Amino acid sequence: MLSKKTQYAFKALMYMAQAEKDGPILIAEIARKKKIPLKFLENILLELKNVGILDSKKGKGGGYFFKERPADITLARIMRLLDGPIALLPCVSLNFYERCKNCDEKNCALRDTLILARDATLRILEKRTVADLV
Repeated sequence: MLSKKTQYAFKALMYMAQAEKDGPILIAEIARKKKIPLKFLENILLELKNVGILDSKKGKGGGYFFKERPADITLARIMRLLDGPIALLPCVSLNFYERCKNCDEKNCALRDTLILARDATLRILEKRTVADLV
């Protein structure tokens, strides 16, 4: 399940992608239009800025804007940045692998099934971008 943080990030990024040609967008505008709590949105956008997806400009005509093209920002990347692993169990995660306690991974039918679920999910999320949501 997507966290509220990631849901809000996707809403904000979709709004920004739709209005990209208008230049930098104020956080308050995004928060108001997408009904996202302002302080929460500030933290989300700052996090995305710190990893180089967004940038910001201060002063008149300032706000947030894309540093990377929306067509190059995959949904899987945003989810991993904000929520961590996409996999349902740590033992099937590609980027956040952690062995499950008291588990025989070689003979675990649950693990085998969740690997299939992970792979099916990633086939979609790694191909879809912020631009695709617009």
